[in-house]
Amino acid sequence: MRRRLIKCILFISVFGVNASYAQHTIHLSQYLFNGLVVNPAYAGYRDNWTINASSRLQWEGVKGAPKTNTLSVDGALGEDGNVGLGVLVSNERLGPEINTAGYINYAYRIKLSDDDSHRLSFGVAAGAVQYAIDASLFNAGAAIDPTVTTGVQTKLAPDFRVGIYYYSPLFYVGASALNLIPNAYPDPNSIFVRETRTYYLTTGFIVPISPVVNWRPSMLVKEDFKGPTNINLSTYFLLADMVWVGASYNSGVVLWNKSNLQTNLNTVGAVTGAVAVNITPLCRFGYSYDFATSKLSGFQGASHEISLSLGFSRRKDRVLSPRFF
Repeated sequence: MRRRLIKCILFISVFGVNASYAQHTIHLSQYLFNGLVVNPAYAGYRDNWTINASSRLQWEGVKGAPKTNTLSVDGALGEDGNVGLGVLVSNERLGPEINTAGYINYAYRIKLSDDDSHRLSFGVAAGAVQYAIDASLFNAGAAIDPTVTTGVQTKLAPDFRVGIYYYSPLFYVGASALNLIPNAYPDPNSIFVRETRTYYLTTGFIVPISPVVNWRPSMLVKEDFKGPTNINLSTYFLLADMVWVGASYNSGVVLWNKSNLQTNLNTVGAVTGAVAVNITPLCRFGYSYDFATSKLSGFQGASHEISLSLGFSRRKDRVLSPRFF
């Protein structure tokens, strides 16, 4: 019974979204430390050229469970830092489905203060996503299933992103739209589902509690207008500018009636605990642990995620405010 339920979960995750024609976007618990994943306008925020890598294993112990890896490099150009550039590569595996994407990100960063502590950034990203289905890894449970074919099928699709990002030393807010050119009319005989636009809203701020403790609450809202609205609320404490300790709560919320959405969905999500260490001012390592709070928690394993950030100092450092975000 347990194996059948797990297979059902994976089947719905990979193929069941045909009812809504929606292709999901990747999910990272530690998106707070790599804003380029959700917003191209984040490129160059840290000014220094920075490498961010993350790896996520979801539902440990479940065969075919999601595995996500991302790698990004971004930084600011010139003495004034008005232009930010970045490259983002991601790979996600979910059962027989393998999605690989790559983007080039450009941001124009407008200086709003003489000390360069406030900026408004506009960003765009262009890239492509390769979708692949390996039918040899999928057992449909039926001798004949016209939906599942043999061999490996692939599809290459262009992708385009835009975003806006404002920050000051103690506050940030950003909005972005991903997958702006979805495949509106896919081949009806194709195994691949239709992509959908996804919109993000992120915001957060820093509250200095003491000379050695800073509190950083933040929020991410993800909306595709087809499924429940995804809301992530997180709270982190930075201790002595060295150790980050925090937790977050992620859940789907039905904010209004959607024509293709069931009304009896269980929207309870997951709780995450996380810790990160600033090994040096330019090097940070993080780990997070997720566990589900829904009725499926007894069937899903915990989720683990690690992240690594490595920065490179500019030859001529400018006076910069601390980069908490």
